[in-house]
Amino acid sequence: MNSKKPKLTIDLLKEEARRFCVSQSQARHEVIRGVTDGKAVGTYIEHKFRDIVSHGYTVSVGSSAKGIDFPEPHMNTDVKTTFIKQPQSSCPFKEARQKIYGLGYNLLLFVYQKDDKQDNNLQFLHSRFVEKGRTADYQTTRGLREIIERSGNVNDIEAFLSDRNLPVDEIEMERLADEILRNPPEMGYLTISNALQWRLQYARVISLGGKVNGIVNIYDYQTHE
Repeated sequence: MNSKKPKLTIDLLKEEARRFCVSQSQARHEVIRGVTDGKAVGTYIEHKFRDIVSHGYTVSVGSSAKGIDFPEPHMNTDVKTTFIKQPQSSCPFKEARQKIYGLGYNLLLFVYQKDDKQDNNLQFLHSRFVEKGRTADYQTTRGLREIIERSGNVNDIEAFLSDRNLPVDEIEMERLADEILRNPPEMGYLTISNALQWRLQYARVISLGGKVNGIVNIYDYQTHE
């Protein structure tokens, strides 16, 4: 009997994410009952999802500590899990241009709430797939695109980047400004805060799921879609 597993694709990943939200919202999660550390809960969820996917499909799975979860070129997707009251997480800082041109990979986002008074103590509320071209900072990309639309020049772009406190030196800022003028960025929809690690905030992504290109609405609790 041929038991070869199918190769994971982006479409299959999205479908598995939807199923995961439904099934895990109906399950008891005793391992995290009483756990208040959001990072620990997120790690539990992400490991559980990766285990389910790797069991059912042929796929290379990365490490949360060392890189993105599904690093193969045709996948290029990281899994992020966040609590609904403060939908944010961190990711490694590689270079300042990530804030302008995106993180360089797709995001699969799970948003949950947890109530250990309930038997089914973990409830998934939303899941979104954010294409890599939409993972830049919203205010930064919006401002840059408006400058270019108003026939702004390199000096205007440099002044804007300086006002945004982009973590780059003067030489890199000049190089970036020239690149932005030649290659305007797509609209990003994350809020990315400057830090040793990027702080990603997801409220806009959650609200815009399915309403703009590049943000796929995988699941909402109200509609089970």
